[in-house]
Amino acid sequence: MKILKIKKAPLYFLSTLLLFGCKTIQKEKEQQKPNILFIMTDDHALAAISAYNGFLAKVAPTPNIDKLAKEGMLFNNMLCTNSICGPSRAAILTGKYPHVNGFYKNEGGGDFDETQQTFPKILQNNGYETAVFGKWHLGTAPTGFDYYKVLFNKEGQGSYYDPVFEVTGNRIVEEKGKYSTNVIKEDAINWLKKRKDKSKPFMLMYQFKAPHRPWEPGPGYENYLSDITIPYPATFNDEYKGRKAAKDAWMRIDGHMNRKDVKISPPQGLTEEELIAWNSFGNNDGEFWTPNEKMTEQERKNWKYQRYIKDYLRVVKGVDDAIGAMLAAIEKSGLADNTIIIYTSDQGFYLGEHGWFDKRFMYEESLHMPFIIKYPKKIKPGSVANQLALNIDYAPTLLQLAGIPIPKDIQGNSFLPVLENKTKKAFRDAVYYHYYEFPYWHHVQPHYGIRTERYKLIHYYYDMDEWELFDLENDPNELNNIYAEAKNKELISKLKTRLSELKKEYKMDLSLDEMRKMTDVRIERRYRVEPAN
Repeated sequence: MKILKIKKAPLYFLSTLLLFGCKTIQKEKEQQKPNILFIMTDDHALAAISAYNGFLAKVAPTPNIDKLAKEGMLFNNMLCTNSICGPSRAAILTGKYPHVNGFYKNEGGGDFDETQQTFPKILQNNGYETAVFGKWHLGTAPTGFDYYKVLFNKEGQGSYYDPVFEVTGNRIVEEKGKYSTNVIKEDAINWLKKRKDKSKPFMLMYQFKAPHRPWEPGPGYENYLSDITIPYPATFNDEYKGRKAAKDAWMRIDGHMNRKDVKISPPQGLTEEELIAWNSFGNNDGEFWTPNEKMTEQERKNWKYQRYIKDYLRVVKGVDDAIGAMLAAIEKSGLADNTIIIYTSDQGFYLGEHGWFDKRFMYEESLHMPFIIKYPKKIKPGSVANQLALNIDYAPTLLQLAGIPIPKDIQGNSFLPVLENKTKKAFRDAVYYHYYEFPYWHHVQPHYGIRTERYKLIHYYYDMDEWELFDLENDPNELNNIYAEAKNKELISKLKTRLSELKKEYKMDLSLDEMRKMTDVRIERRYRVEPAN
């Protein structure tokens, strides 16, 4: 038998083989990591999602979001740390409270520090291809993304029609004649289909302006729901007894919703300045107007509500259809089994509850965020979680699902054990909340508080010293402030003790004067580029 002699391989050849082998192993590890599709809307209240079975469940146009809930897990008690757009988004990105990441106000607080650690950056540094489309609203350009195309204007909100986008490299793109929801849908799906390196896992943030004010329906949705009367919430005619801060807020449908909000056409021939004044009349306290002088106050309020809520639901339907298109693209690509799909919004919203629109308060409707997550490898279809959780928990949970170590300075906790149904212990026994922005835009008093499974304690501290206590088990609509009742003295003491502990834990152990100074900060926003003419 002839014995083959194998020559010794040159050292450089062995090195090449080893390097190739390492790269192959790395590629295999990247392919095993789950993809992440992070879907977020703006101001989408739980009541306007059928899966949450609220007072609008029968008219909420959310079949695609509902389908996600049937195939994944729905969280009933996902809460925000600060119920306003930018601070909530910053908390989600960093896994840290707004006062820690530095972005705790939309107005007068400067821009988000884009150089700091975020979960997209960590994913990108661990082999993920990352992209974000749609609403950003943080002042500075997105970082940690291989590609971005985000809504852009001086207010950071973007517009529904003729939207302007900032694209990777600070390029400005004006989409004249187009509707923002449709542009975001088409661009994100195209990116998914054409991404550069399909051997890598992806993290795609699919984010919409809708259903944020001014609730402008897209083409084909303008007359949706025109022929029906939308139900009214149980607290529509709340009189705010025992709740001074609620009474002082400027977000009542009857007294603070302007002409533009309910799509009243202005007179012809107005100058630009006159048009702004005409459209915005109604924003401020005492600026009442009516489309019909014969209407009673209640009829006027009902009329405004119907105009408002129908437009709100129309833009929700447009978003749900865009979500359906993305889910279909994921299915068609064959990636569904290995893709984590999240649906959420940056906070809740008032859809007539307490007679309001907008958010900001620590009350249930604005404190709650929708959160639905599907991941076939970990989550049982049709699951429901009632555990208290926070938006700062998103980042560590996604990192753990991706097999990436969680940085020690992240303040949130991973709720992976909840997703896997491997714990019977309370994920959180209580949560801390803090709202700072005053007086703009809705004259909501700065406040902080604690929410447990049953109770909520709130302190308004800026130019009033008012406390509120609610028993959510017996008063889920938060109409009865029981803080002054003598029988609750011991309960209040325990809640205040736990509240102090949470403030220390989250680095908010400040005096009232120090917190007031945070609210008083007035810093002009800085913008990198202006839209092209």
